[in-house]
Amino acid sequence: MRQSESLQGARVKIGFLLNHEQIHQVAHAAPIAYALSRARPDFDVTIITGSQALADEAQRYAPRFAGHHAKFVQLSLSLPMRFANRLLRGFAPVEKVALLRAHAKYLNGFDAIVTPEKTALFLRTRFGATHPKIIHTRHGAGDRAIGFDASGAKFDFALLSGQKIADRLREVGNLPPAHTISGYPKFDAVGAFDPPTNKLFNNDRKTVLYAPHPSPHLSSWYDWGRDVLEFFYQSSEYNLIFAPHVMLFQRRLNISLDRLRAARPGTLPVRYEQCDHMLIDRGSRRSVDMTYTKAADIYLGDASSQIYEFLVRPRPCLFLDPAKRNWAGDLNFDHWRAGDVLRDISGLGDALKQVQENHETYASTQAEMFAYAFDITDEPSSERAARAIAEFVEGGR
Repeated sequence: MRQSESLQGARVKIGFLLNHEQIHQVAHAAPIAYALSRARPDFDVTIITGSQALADEAQRYAPRFAGHHAKFVQLSLSLPMRFANRLLRGFAPVEKVALLRAHAKYLNGFDAIVTPEKTALFLRTRFGATHPKIIHTRHGAGDRAIGFDASGAKFDFALLSGQKIADRLREVGNLPPAHTISGYPKFDAVGAFDPPTNKLFNNDRKTVLYAPHPSPHLSSWYDWGRDVLEFFYQSSEYNLIFAPHVMLFQRRLNISLDRLRAARPGTLPVRYEQCDHMLIDRGSRRSVDMTYTKAADIYLGDASSQIYEFLVRPRPCLFLDPAKRNWAGDLNFDHWRAGDVLRDISGLGDALKQVQENHETYASTQAEMFAYAFDITDEPSSERAARAIAEFVEGGR
């Protein structure tokens, strides 16, 4: 008899909480839920979603995990709270906090809550759900300081993608006492190492992926974004995939939390949407499942963690720096070591040619950066993470 069955006859209840306005975090947690339910049928594994879109996205990955027994529960809000969310959703994440508050009693019935984002800590600090262990899967493997802030240390257990994350958290004093390096479950969900299968453009041009971050403090979009789009609109050499971080156009006003700054993302001219050699994607499923990072020949960006997913295969990279930062040695911009950094947007055409010509000077650095960010072994990351969660939860019962 497994330990989880012998303890007062109770089954271990694990809830995977997916509670965000957008779908980009789902692939960092749902694969672990499927792997855990398949490996431990004596556990009750429930995928808890804050919207139908999140549930649909989680179910999209289920076929890769045949034999799983995970259940689904979708949380909802009262009519007044839904109305308030519609009024405020363009400016603040009202809905996900309201869902935690409304369903704290239900969530308190789990032995552990596994989540890719930090708002779930409110369950314990604000809403009295003190029973479950709260486990952080994190999402992405980027370098932004906010990903290593003090809130990360408040989780009972953390799953880290690679040694880079552990070293950075340790350096700033925010490494949770209980943690493990378990790889990157998203890679299992999306077939990251499979060759690209979709031909996105009906031509033989080189394809550039422009993936700006939403943070006004860090993003190239607010200063140079429209110049970038116009360059590619006029180009006879390149295709462009414009697939920014899914939160760029989610709100009418974006606010940087690490350094206070606010900016409006604005709108796009219709001509870009109608251009045969430009693909505009503000946040569809393809923008989060590595379709674009696998298909592009060149990466163009700033602070988005998508750069690390792009480096699943070393390729030319170019980073945009309208702020003219003193970035060398700054760990928040460590990913800029993967390519050239452009400080004058008028030189974009020449810079794109140069990063293709000098890519070999960066290829080994890119491979090292990838290996440091992602600890990938023969055992699938989702299974490693599931095993680690089971051992942690049973060890504390």
